[in-house]
Amino acid sequence: MLGIDVLEASGFTAVRGKRIGLLTHAAGVNRRGTSTIEVLRRAPGVKLVALFAVEHGLYGDERAEVSVDDTVDRRSGLPVYSLYHHQRKKFRPTGAQLRNIDALVIDLQDIGTRSYTYSGAMKTAMEACFENGKEVIVLDRPNPLGGMKVDGPPLDADLMSDVGRFRVPYVHGLTMGELARMAVALPAPEGLAVSRKVRSRGKLTVIPMRGWRRTMLWPDTGLTFVPTSQKIADMEAVIGYAMVGLGCEYSGFVHGLGTTQPFRIIYFKDQAIDQLEKDLRMLRLPGLRFRRVSGIDNRGERVTGLFVDVFDWEKWNPTELSFHLMRLACRYNPPNPFARLTSAQTRSFNIHVGSAAWLKALRRDGSKVNVEGFQRQWREQAKSYQAMSRSYWLYP
Repeated sequence: MLGIDVLEASGFTAVRGKRIGLLTHAAGVNRRGTSTIEVLRRAPGVKLVALFAVEHGLYGDERAEVSVDDTVDRRSGLPVYSLYHHQRKKFRPTGAQLRNIDALVIDLQDIGTRSYTYSGAMKTAMEACFENGKEVIVLDRPNPLGGMKVDGPPLDADLMSDVGRFRVPYVHGLTMGELARMAVALPAPEGLAVSRKVRSRGKLTVIPMRGWRRTMLWPDTGLTFVPTSQKIADMEAVIGYAMVGLGCEYSGFVHGLGTTQPFRIIYFKDQAIDQLEKDLRMLRLPGLRFRRVSGIDNRGERVTGLFVDVFDWEKWNPTELSFHLMRLACRYNPPNPFARLTSAQTRSFNIHVGSAAWLKALRRDGSKVNVEGFQRQWREQAKSYQAMSRSYWLYP
């Protein structure tokens, strides 16, 4: 049972008698597939007065990184306030937008990776609510990657942005409710960027799931996966995003064949598939294997790529492949594609990866960068993080 199902089963106790706003998106549905918007609109004793949207919009039909405007919901007639509007200095609700509500309900489906913007939207919304004396109610959802995998670089404090507002490893192993609990407990910048006085006045309520365990991946839940964005339509893409998303940033590597299987099929423009397959197999990356597939790319040309298959979940290190792809890119695209990044591209690369030290080493050493050394360091940091984060777990 998802957080929204538990809320409904309780007779909507946590929201009854309150005017509420709802921060949600297309994947915000109950276990039967009914939109949380509709569930709350019909809830007895509950007054839903405003909706808040994240990247990709309320119904998931806006493109990635494209500003979303305020509007009126075509289905409910409720005002929709965008928290992903590039003309604003901060991606957060304003005092005016929060004035007419008693509580903000948050029902967002995350995919377990730090750079996916929904967890950041939750955090900034929480900050605004605490500053304006509004309760925050998080309806919890599964982490599709489970609650045990933690991997990749932690986020440098000075690289926090809308693609990283939690200083956690790239694959963080927490649910949205657990992230919210951590944000309230830890001081800034790890936690909410509000004063101690404001924090003491704020109120967070998390409605936990029932029946979820940390070892469960999305298929284990029995729930239907609703696309969280255009390129994350299923569990295969969730896995691929964590695995090759960073490796395709400014490297020359391409993921997907046209619109087919984004983040699961990779190739490098103008590089023979024989060489790429040989180089990847020689890495002997734990839990991974590669097989050739062919299809039509975005230019209408037939290309052959490699499908990346996770055959051993326990041995798999989610982000490891991406950093090897970056190293290979320096050999395939000399002298060094990362040394040629503009200042804006450098900023974008760093805020997604989270480690300025990695880019500095990558620029300096190129095809000889010590991927293995960074991986060992990040795994040690992940162990410390996971020990700390257990304090905020809601599920065994």
